[in-house]
Amino acid sequence: MNPEQTRSLLTVCLMAAFSDGHQDPRERDHVRDVAESLSAQSGGDFMRLYQDVLLKRVTLEQAVAGLDSPELRQLAFEMAVGVCDADGVHDADETAFLDRLGDLLGLARAAVAPVVREADALAAAPVEELIPELPPAASADQPELDRMILNAAILNGALELLPETLASMAIIPLQTRLVYRVGKAHGYELDRGHITDFLATVGVGLTSQYVEQFGRKLVGGLLGKVLGRTGRTIGSEATGSAFSFATTYALGHVAKRYYAGGRKLDAASLKSTFAQTVDSARGLQAQYAPQITERARTLDLKRLMAEIRA
Repeated sequence: MNPEQTRSLLTVCLMAAFSDGHQDPRERDHVRDVAESLSAQSGGDFMRLYQDVLLKRVTLEQAVAGLDSPELRQLAFEMAVGVCDADGVHDADETAFLDRLGDLLGLARAAVAPVVREADALAAAPVEELIPELPPAASADQPELDRMILNAAILNGALELLPETLASMAIIPLQTRLVYRVGKAHGYELDRGHITDFLATVGVGLTSQYVEQFGRKLVGGLLGKVLGRTGRTIGSEATGSAFSFATTYALGHVAKRYYAGGRKLDAASLKSTFAQTVDSARGLQAQYAPQITERARTLDLKRLMAEIRA
């Protein structure tokens, strides 16, 4: 994948992130942080790209012009759907954006409809449903909760090694269910709105997290390798996997501290605790890398998606 194709895909990704027109200021800040992070990782000027999109210095027509193959155009659309549905089923503004994007990419509505349905089903899936891949903790027992959190982190790290866009779409629903299970173990029945606000407070934006997941795969070269071959590919690039592992691990442990303490931590404490825990969790990823890779090789993605949608 050449630099122009990479830029086109990331431009579409950022446009999708801003297509709802009424984004939470915290989410916009998170997306900006993602651009800074990707710039530091790759040496590219993603902050300039972020500013071009935010200030409307680039059009959607210009963005898709560099996508010169059917595979790239399909990938761009699937990625945009994932971004729009990261914080819930896409609204009217996002629907209009996706319709226009599909037309500019020359994709038939019937061909992309299954992608939209799958993403919508994941976005609307209830947070309280059990997932066999992620056994819940029955109580606030510390070792049991720790095992549940570690299993969730390993699973999300494994998903990030898979090239399919649906794999990345599954990470956020699994994180919200993890927070729900931790809260329930401490006697709290949480709804989606509370969990979304908790994630935003600690510093995890839903839309921005999907943008970052996609961007790391793209910058790391995984998507470029996948486009050139058939069959299932397990990524050798560990950066994105480490990100999802660490984020999920930190979310679980910060949620455990928050709900065990009666939800008394303020926003600043939650954010600083999460940042510190993420840093610690990055060091753990190497320790669990063999389990993450093995989970990726054996994971039945279709079955997992069905379990999330149930």
